[in-house]
Amino acid sequence: MQPWMSISRNDLKIERAQCLDEGKDVSPLEAEFQALDVPEVETDAKLQARAGKLLDRTLRLPVSHDYPFQEPSEIARIRRGRKDRPKLPRSSLRRDQLLEKAHGAWVGRCCGCLLGKPVEGRGRRQIEAYLRSQDRWPLDFYFSGAADETVRKDNNFPAPTNPCYAENITCMPEDDDTNYTTVGLAVIEQKGSDFTPADVGEFWLRNIPIYHVCTAERVAYRNLVNRICAPDAQGGVSGRFSSATFRNPYREWIGAQIRADFFGYCSPARPEQAAEFAWRDACISHVKNGLYGEMWAAAMLAAAFVSDDVTTVIQAGLGEVPAASRFRRDIETVLTWHRDGLSYEQAVDAIHKQWDEAFSHHWCHTNSNAQIVAAALLWGDKDYGRTVSGAVMPGFDTDCNGATAGSVLGMILGRSGIPARWADPIRDTLNTGVHGYHTVKLADMAERTVRIIEGLRS
Repeated sequence: MQPWMSISRNDLKIERAQCLDEGKDVSPLEAEFQALDVPEVETDAKLQARAGKLLDRTLRLPVSHDYPFQEPSEIARIRRGRKDRPKLPRSSLRRDQLLEKAHGAWVGRCCGCLLGKPVEGRGRRQIEAYLRSQDRWPLDFYFSGAADETVRKDNNFPAPTNPCYAENITCMPEDDDTNYTTVGLAVIEQKGSDFTPADVGEFWLRNIPIYHVCTAERVAYRNLVNRICAPDAQGGVSGRFSSATFRNPYREWIGAQIRADFFGYCSPARPEQAAEFAWRDACISHVKNGLYGEMWAAAMLAAAFVSDDVTTVIQAGLGEVPAASRFRRDIETVLTWHRDGLSYEQAVDAIHKQWDEAFSHHWCHTNSNAQIVAAALLWGDKDYGRTVSGAVMPGFDTDCNGATAGSVLGMILGRSGIPARWADPIRDTLNTGVHGYHTVKLADMAERTVRIIEGLRS
């Protein structure tokens, strides 16, 4: 039995938590959840069949009548649920300014991702202990492998040869965060502005190996291979399930949010367009808050072309998601903390109080990580190093959060606004796992981005 084909014991724990998040009453299924909470569920064919049926039953559970949130997944209903959408100036950027912004976003994303990559999966206290042992707390540059061996092992850090340590960096190595930015570019180059969710799914199957995708994306990949289709362009499905919903405990995890960036890169001052593009991408693997995270990030990047005010950029992103959603509540909470004068450390403490980083469902959820991105941007004061470091030090999904925060601020600052100490080590070079884009220059990707912008305008 292939592990990636199996439903794990942890998957069932995640599914139960996900149902509770969605306002579902799981009490009718508690006995079955308990019965399947055994190691053998992952290897026993009969238990696997029961686990599959349990996931099918959870999908059909109704939402409680007193659930306080309204969280649609169809694009038309999402739009009807929006409010307080900031008015942005129209884009009057010249071609050279567009290029400067796009290049800054690409480089900012790569450098932020690279900062967080060697500590992905490490907790907040592990990161702090490792850095304090080097007299480098708080973080202000790429991690170094020059650490005491006992400290490294105690905190589960990579070996000194890891290519993401400062002394070893020669480029931005492959990562799913940057793979998906490349996928966004490639899909629109090939299909144009009318691309569909099915087009995205087909691109994945043709160009990304199965083991290069994770969690919700891997489930969606498996479902597409098994002819469980992506939603249509409005979010409708032809059967009971879609590629996003069939046996997918990760449907509100961060995977869609990390796929957002290119849809913002190609939509200067057009957050609604960016959010719609992001929705078309996200809906093949995610629902509800999983969708909103990608829509928010894409809309922020569209706004960052024409606004250098971080609060306005964050609010422009929120303007594209339902007002009565958990996602909007959680990001507005961070905005309130900042407005009320809390320190960065107090904000991070509050995030950790709300979410348990030791539980994978919280560690990798869209909302917990989006809160960290928002905090990094707000307390970073438009300083690139301070912002990406602020996205990584809290733990949780460190490379994803460093990438998103770095991308948004890179768009605001432009390429010339990213300090050389951060940008120079990667030599403007990105490696990906996407067929046809294995080694690319970021200046070239920025040029291709601007050509797409020009094409979408014509």
